[in-house]
Amino acid sequence: MNYRMLGRTGLSVSEIGLGCEGFAGKSMDFTKKMFDLAIDSGVNCMDLYSPDPELRSRIGTVLNGRRERFILQAHLCTVWRDGQYKRTRDLAETQESFEDLLRRLGTDYIDIGMIHYVDSPKEWKSLSEGKLMEYALKLKQSGRIRRIGLSSHNPLAALAAAESGLIDVLMFSVNPCYDLLPGNEDCETLWADDSYAGPLLNMDPDREKLYETCQRLGVGITVMKAFGGGDLLSEQSPAGKALTVSQCLHYALPHTAGSCIRCGVCETRCPFHVPIRENMKQAAEIFGK
Repeated sequence: MNYRMLGRTGLSVSEIGLGCEGFAGKSMDFTKKMFDLAIDSGVNCMDLYSPDPELRSRIGTVLNGRRERFILQAHLCTVWRDGQYKRTRDLAETQESFEDLLRRLGTDYIDIGMIHYVDSPKEWKSLSEGKLMEYALKLKQSGRIRRIGLSSHNPLAALAAAESGLIDVLMFSVNPCYDLLPGNEDCETLWADDSYAGPLLNMDPDREKLYETCQRLGVGITVMKAFGGGDLLSEQSPAGKALTVSQCLHYALPHTAGSCIRCGVCETRCPFHVPIRENMKQAAEIFGK
């Protein structure tokens, strides 16, 4: 496994990280086997956005005794209501969910606390000047989160966050199809067929500026949707043909500053996705010891 410094964070992360959405509804045995495979392959970082209490508890169990082997990236502003994930901007809900996260994971700190899913520059401005950012900064000051991050699909919102100096890490969707599209506050456009109906020849300039800015300012990037939710690996790919796991991985890494690709993050949306087990095996072979 190769390792990179994650921007200015001082964290050395494996080029392949473990995304955890694919563990939803799975057994304890499956979860443990996949974490064992990740560790045996040199993976030392993971992302957990889901507030699903059963999933959090199961991951906490498999992390027991090896918490320090993982750099944990977990998300603020997600809550579990009526059996479903919900994004929130309510401070009290965010605080309650964060305490639940620590308790279920069996840890007293998170390495990277991500402000979850900000796809609007206007929303970023409101968050950055409001109580949620105050809360995140207090958590960082107390050491309960060590760095502040942001997850986004929109290069305009992400650029504003990177330039603000408030975030250390950006979680962003990077792949050879999404990079052709201009910023949009509706992330559904990234996988809509109509978005790829016309000729698309070059990387969107806002995305190019975002990657350059993150590199210049030392904002580390952790990559989500490297496989486009699985779409890029199928014959229904926006690229017009199925891409391979290695093509997607090798595309994402050079385009981002100090980066780590979360294999399996949000990879269960598409019915044609490659199962997380196969993603991890192929990633381990490509970036293995």
